[in-house]
Amino acid sequence: MENINRIKVVLVEQGKTGKWLAEQLGKDPSTVSKWCTNVIQPSIPTLEKIAKLLSVDRRELLNKSK
Repeated sequence: MENINRIKVVLVEQGKTGKWLAEQLGKDPSTVSKWCTNVIQPSIPTLEKIAKLLSVDRRELLNKSK
């Protein structure tokens, strides 16, 4: 499975948890956990919300493709 997003990395860098992110977004913590492990991916609008909450450019939440 390819690591498409860097959500977990950015959360760790900022000292925040998946539980915190789930609370901020009104999402189930298990959904956020699946995003963090790249089992599933958030929608583009959700990725935008995550970027705003973490004060980062949305591109920082994605791994570069080749």
